Amino acid sequence: MTGQLSKYVKSFTLWELLKGLSLTGRYFVKRGGTIHYPEEKTPQSHRFRGLHALRRYPNGEERCIACKLCEAVCPALAITIDSEERADGTRRTTRYDIDLFKCIYCGFCEEACPVDSIVETRVLEYHFENRGEQIMTKDKLLAIGDKYEQQIAADRAADADFR
Repeated sequence: MTGQLSKYVKSFTLWELLKGLSLTGRYFVKRGGTIHYPEEKTPQSHRFRGLHALRRYPNGEERCIACKLCEAVCPALAITIDSEERADGTRRTTRYDIDLFKCIYCGFCEEACPVDSIVETRVLEYHFENRGEQIMTKDKLLAIGDKYEQQIAADRAADADFR
């Protein structure tokens, strides 16, 4: 009988509604965890995958040996590579294009590269205003690599320490 009476009193006083309102009231006065994006930034992992870049050796020579492993492993078929053999017998790329609209930022190209040439930087704030700008050519990728080389090297060192 007390179970029936308790159930009747709870339904009459709208007990569940009061419990929900008390929970809402507690969170209403609590300081929020919202980050105001352009002014505040969240911390990024050194493994964040953003804008692509091609790296160079310290002597200035490009690292890519045109093995085309990144092109083969890309699930979105976003990478296009053409190559030719140089006079000294080494092979280098004549064309290295990545279509960023096709790219799914999986990081497979980065993992497949035997010489650590293609990398994904921590740059996430980029945009395109005109048609065709989403295709990153070899020159654009090398320029991004030159610009962010210190950050890329630091991320590689942090990743090596992590392993």
